[in-house]
Amino acid sequence: MSRDSNTRRRIPPGIFLIKSVRGKDWTLKSYRYIILLLTFIAYASYHASRKPSSIVKSVFYPESLKNSKVNPWPVGNVFIKEEEFVSFDRNSVESQGWYPFNQSDGTSKLGEIDVAFLACYSSGMYVAGHLGDTLDLRLFLTTGMIGSGIFVGLFGMGYFWNIHVFWFYLSMQMVAGLFQATGWPSVVAVVGNWFGKRKRGLIMGIWNAHTSVGNISGSLLAAAVLDYGWGWSFIVPGALIASAGVLVYLFLPAYPEDIGFSGVTDSSPNLESLSQAEEDRTQKGPVVKVEKSSGIKEGSGSRTGIGLFEACIIPGVIPFALCLFFSKLVAYTFLYWLPFYLSQTEIGGEYMSVKSAGNLSTLFDVGGIAGGILAGYMSDKLNARATTAATFMLAAIPSMLLYRTYGSISRTINILLMVIAGLFVNGPYALITTAVSADLGTHSSLRGDSRALATVTAIIDGTGSVGAALGPLITGFLSSKGWDVVFIMLMVGALIASLLLSHLVIAEFAERSHKSVPSSHGQQTDEATGSQPLLSNQR
Repeated sequence: MSRDSNTRRRIPPGIFLIKSVRGKDWTLKSYRYIILLLTFIAYASYHASRKPSSIVKSVFYPESLKNSKVNPWPVGNVFIKEEEFVSFDRNSVESQGWYPFNQSDGTSKLGEIDVAFLACYSSGMYVAGHLGDTLDLRLFLTTGMIGSGIFVGLFGMGYFWNIHVFWFYLSMQMVAGLFQATGWPSVVAVVGNWFGKRKRGLIMGIWNAHTSVGNISGSLLAAAVLDYGWGWSFIVPGALIASAGVLVYLFLPAYPEDIGFSGVTDSSPNLESLSQAEEDRTQKGPVVKVEKSSGIKEGSGSRTGIGLFEACIIPGVIPFALCLFFSKLVAYTFLYWLPFYLSQTEIGGEYMSVKSAGNLSTLFDVGGIAGGILAGYMSDKLNARATTAATFMLAAIPSMLLYRTYGSISRTINILLMVIAGLFVNGPYALITTAVSADLGTHSSLRGDSRALATVTAIIDGTGSVGAALGPLITGFLSSKGWDVVFIMLMVGALIASLLLSHLVIAEFAERSHKSVPSSHGQQTDEATGSQPLLSNQR
């Protein structure tokens, strides 16, 4: 069969249909916008489906919950109805909790639920990364999203089926975690396939806002339907991610070669001329046949993946992976426990409702959006990924200390300090999981036809997700001893994360100080430090 027929088989059905009706192809720039939008929606839905467990914690374990008589935050009753629950309230869940989570060991069980999800997520990440570099990314991502939606929804069905068996909820979270592991390696690999290194930090910093947008939308969705039974707080986000999976199947081209483009990354010297040429051809003719070189890569079917060991020895992978371990430990503790912390903490002399706490916690992610963009911009401007990440992690320490110390004075101060903490905590987390992973996955030490983006991303984010699993678990035990102990753990984690990058930071400073040295000597220095291939924008 001809190469055109093979390409037609790989092209997403939605794009194939639109091209057939439209009669002409889109430009490279248009496809890139589509890639950014679809991967943004995809991973935002992944994060939205992870938020319900943090929202319903105080419903499962409401023993120390105190209600405020003031209007709920943030704007009167715009986001939150007055505290009156609907009549079909099963087993008086809101006042009595949900067995087995409403017992004396309730917070520990909630922590175990979180760690079960994240342990399967982190272990599945290593396998998912290699599979993502071997299989069709579009089909792989679609399967993961629909599977995630099914098992997140099944967790919520425990409410309607009146299930009070701990192992049911534990197993649903574990299987959901395995399916969720497909997401991050896949979306980073897709974006890395379509975008080169130029301004990668800024582009991916903006794109990485999907994490915070997903957290915010997941919190708002789960809180909005909480009055109708906590089960809906899982079913609605589950339906959202499954629907997004269908969208990905229909419209996401995982590789430029899948739709006829070749050589579109910054490793090609003619990137901009290629993009402009395609745009000119599209404007001049009603039907554009995309030029294929004789050595065109077959996109979804021809490249070979690399092994985990090969990926681990790429310079910089291990330090950034260990840094992300502690960075995600801090970030995911906020992700899973911040709404619970807010509902159990007196702020301005009042205790807020579960729904108010859920809505207020979204502002941490608002700060995270700004942090991801700022960290990406700074790392591009300074050409120093490690220095930027380490600086943000160090700044996160005083920001968390201030939040714990002064956040209870008033809601206004709590909001301000929460946004600042979110900026510094999520900034390096966003940078390492996006731009750094993509840089290392296209490292110059790789052989030309190797796929390493998903594998490297999986190693870095998989290691980080082990920390993400431990943080919420440890918090479940430490919170019974007081929240001061929890915040000490978070600050120590942030300090270790920054120290783990110290060698790479020194290498970046050494590289900058030798820029004025003649190129022959400069090349020698770069090879000695290993910093040039890792952190420079040159391929």
